[in-house]
Amino acid sequence: MRYLLAITLFTLLLVSCKKNDTNNGGDTSNPYYFPPTGTDIWETKNSSSVNWDDAQLQAAFDYAATKNTYGLIVLHRGKIVKEQYWNNWNKDTRYFIASAGKSIVAFVAGIAQQEGIININNKTSQYLGTGWTSLPLIKENLITVKHQLSMTTGLDDGVADQDSTKPSYLTYKADAGTRWSYHNAPYLLLQSVLANASGQNWSTYCKSKLFDKIGVSSTAFWYNNVFYCTTRDAARFGSLILRKGEWNGTQLLTDANYFTTMTTTSQNYNLSYGYLWWLNGKSSTMVPQSQVVYPTSLVPNAPADMYMALGKDDKKIYVVPSLDVVLVRLGDNASASSLLGPSSFDNELWGKLKLAMKY
Repeated sequence: MRYLLAITLFTLLLVSCKKNDTNNGGDTSNPYYFPPTGTDIWETKNSSSVNWDDAQLQAAFDYAATKNTYGLIVLHRGKIVKEQYWNNWNKDTRYFIASAGKSIVAFVAGIAQQEGIININNKTSQYLGTGWTSLPLIKENLITVKHQLSMTTGLDDGVADQDSTKPSYLTYKADAGTRWSYHNAPYLLLQSVLANASGQNWSTYCKSKLFDKIGVSSTAFWYNNVFYCTTRDAARFGSLILRKGEWNGTQLLTDANYFTTMTTTSQNYNLSYGYLWWLNGKSSTMVPQSQVVYPTSLVPNAPADMYMALGKDDKKIYVVPSLDVVLVRLGDNASASSLLGPSSFDNELWGKLKLAMKY
């Protein structure tokens, strides 16, 4: 009897340890840090504590400073290793993050699906009503919420105004699911899908389901479908993603399958694109405003498992699970030309970070 009791207690101990190990990202001696909500407190750590080269890290930051970077922060297991501001910015300065906000919408869509108010496999017209495009009904009904998330609606991205959600600008190019193109209007309508399904306006729904949970500052806001926030706000969201939707022991996104599909290749055309997230380490990539397939990963200098929320003029939220790293860069155009999302700056910056982080 004693033997059976001992075995039972031992088994329970193993289960408990395994649970704690999972919650701590596999390292019970170094639990993941979540900055408290409603305060400016955010713990820091030295680069030497994670065996990074401090001089090389500073060199990467100095390089970023020459490229119109105004806010740059790098976290390791949630704690700030380095944070720096330029152009009269500070930790409380808000700026728009452009299309990096798309990745926020993708995450909230996962919450909406787990709550049962949407199903991404349903046709979009179920939430927007018929006639939301100028397509024949048989073609419009091919478009699902998943096509909006994966940029495969088949709607023509060559129209005069890619941002217009008027039906006259939502015209046929190909059947849904047969073509990838970076088209802003179908994405913008995702916010309407979520608003209609929830019975709330988009900003209110996003705030209650996401921002309030992770401590995004009360001064952050959506304006004309674009999110404005601080560098630290964006870093909080990056930490949430690094933890696969968990914040300080609470799983905001319980649908693990959705998270996995969101951050893996979503279609066969652009292997470097998930559900409104850019993916590194794939054998080929496409970029906005082009149908060229490039036989390379998106950021060769960065770890292959990195995924990214990328916005116009080099708004960046980088998430690297293998390094337990989140890095946020806000500012203006860092490249030779103004680009939507990916740019040469990604690879140049990570070439320098590689020396610092020694991966």
